[in-house]
Amino acid sequence: MSSHAQPATAPADLLAVNDIEVIYDGAILALAGVSLRVPPGSIVALLGANGAGKSTTLKAISGLIHADRARISRGSVAFLGQDTAGVPPNRLARRGIVHVLEGRHVFAHLSIEDNLKSGGFLRGLGRRELERDLEKIYAWFPRLKTKRKVQAGLTSGGEQQMLAIGRALMTQPKLVLLDEPSMGLAPIIVQEIFDIVSRLNDEEKIGFLLAEQNINLALRHASYAYVLENGRVADEGFAHDLAAREDIRSFYLGGKAG
Repeated sequence: MSSHAQPATAPADLLAVNDIEVIYDGAILALAGVSLRVPPGSIVALLGANGAGKSTTLKAISGLIHADRARISRGSVAFLGQDTAGVPPNRLARRGIVHVLEGRHVFAHLSIEDNLKSGGFLRGLGRRELERDLEKIYAWFPRLKTKRKVQAGLTSGGEQQMLAIGRALMTQPKLVLLDEPSMGLAPIIVQEIFDIVSRLNDEEKIGFLLAEQNINLALRHASYAYVLENGRVADEGFAHDLAAREDIRSFYLGGKAG
């Protein structure tokens, strides 16, 4: 465990995950005693090889874990100081946690713009408010504006990832859970997406918890990181400290330094 461990949970935390255990199908232990926290307005990275438990951790936080026949069998998740146990994902989204799933889930047959509008429906926006918020998303993602009338399924992987994030932003989140945003994308597009995430964090004070295998990229943009291995937190520390450690790359992540 890193000597730079964060202090114990404080009420000021945006997100506090305390010693959670997750079981699939009533028998398979997926997470064992995972604890982490996201301070307000920060970017925290969740690192680890494929199958380490990153996606399961994010789904446990967003409530989507129940769709995978899994449950939190021990521990707690608190968002803005309130326990989230039993709160369905749509209500958590209204409170301010939004989950961008791995694999760029978009409505393929809808246009870019209609996909974005679907994110605004959660808040019951009127037409004028919807237009205003769309323009804000287009300011962040100019690529989406040029393709606004194109069917989402006909756009590139990078554009679909930007769309998935843009649709999440239409819910006006306080915390975005971002699962493997770089997967399968060209490095130049990945850099563009991470730069936008950093600006959103800096200018809009949106918190991000991002699960990522590209550790160089994640640690460059995050302030703090947790390393998962076999469903447990194997290490944690300030991003700049972890980035300097060769053992993090070789041992925990099988050399996937990005």
